[in-house]
Amino acid sequence: MLKNMSKKKMRGFTLIELIAVLVIMAILALIVTPLVMNIIRKARIAADKRSIDAYGRSIELAIAGYLLDTGKFPTSVGDLSIEYSGDEVLCSTTQLNDDSSVYLTGCTVKGRTVDYAYGEDKTPQEPASSTYDAYSVGDEVTYNNVDYYVIADSNENTSIVKLFKKIPLSVSEVNQYGEGHINRYTSDSQGTAYQSGMNSGGMAYYSSETCGYVNGNYVDTGCTTSYASSDIKYVVDAWALANAPAATEARLITRDEVTSLGYELKQTWDTCGMDWVKTDAVPTWLYSSTYWYWTMSPVEDSQTKVWNIPSDGNFDNFYSVYVAVYNSYGGGFAVRPVIVLDKSVLTSS
Repeated sequence: MLKNMSKKKMRGFTLIELIAVLVIMAILALIVTPLVMNIIRKARIAADKRSIDAYGRSIELAIAGYLLDTGKFPTSVGDLSIEYSGDEVLCSTTQLNDDSSVYLTGCTVKGRTVDYAYGEDKTPQEPASSTYDAYSVGDEVTYNNVDYYVIADSNENTSIVKLFKKIPLSVSEVNQYGEGHINRYTSDSQGTAYQSGMNSGGMAYYSSETCGYVNGNYVDTGCTTSYASSDIKYVVDAWALANAPAATEARLITRDEVTSLGYELKQTWDTCGMDWVKTDAVPTWLYSSTYWYWTMSPVEDSQTKVWNIPSDGNFDNFYSVYVAVYNSYGGGFAVRPVIVLDKSVLTSS
């Protein structure tokens, strides 16, 4: 009996049992292996991202050092001394932002492609495409209760428009906005006729008291055709601040702008030379029978003459001595501003 029990203890696995064990192990391998491989892959990706982060921070530290050393912003990564000792990182895009941050994308770590970007792309973005009203030259528009003619419009893709005041500044407006800056010749003994309503005289166009008729004598030692230093600029600026606050530019019209509206350089019989004269294309609103107005463009290098538009509409290079904005009796030199502003503030007249 003891002999039989001994035989039973030495009994091994059957073939079926071995096969069952192998099947179970295979099933476990099929389940566990992807899990383990995925854990390894995620760990490697996380490590690669940390390498890219460390590389990006190294570049930003190098930018800070460059700014301290040179006082200016680097133009490229090649300007920098980057201290980085991790795994090799190569990026197809290494962008230095204006705020000293870095944007990295398209990177590989030790040759492995990593779908990861470091930092933020802070490239100035083009504004979204918008459609704006498209005005034609000569269209009448209103801004802040003041009427204008359009003298230059971009197109429906641009928001900026250039306008020409429909009616010049009045005498009272020039007095108001030029207070303390415009030299007033209000006495008949000074050879002007502002108070008596004649066609010339009034307030000096430019800033010197010795530019114009003084005690009946013409003096031009203080004349200048520099609009930037003129009292007319002060008047226009002060008027625009009060009446066209959204304007990005306010000034007198230029000769080039006037000629773009139809004037041509032609030979004239009265000057026996070339002069700017109006053609049939010149719009009637560009001149008036009741006043002349100045441009801001000097005649060649003259210190005493600027181009202006007389009441007959032809160009004239009259002496730039007075700006009599008296609009009656068929005469008077007027201040007629140009402004540039965004179309969004306009209304149609």
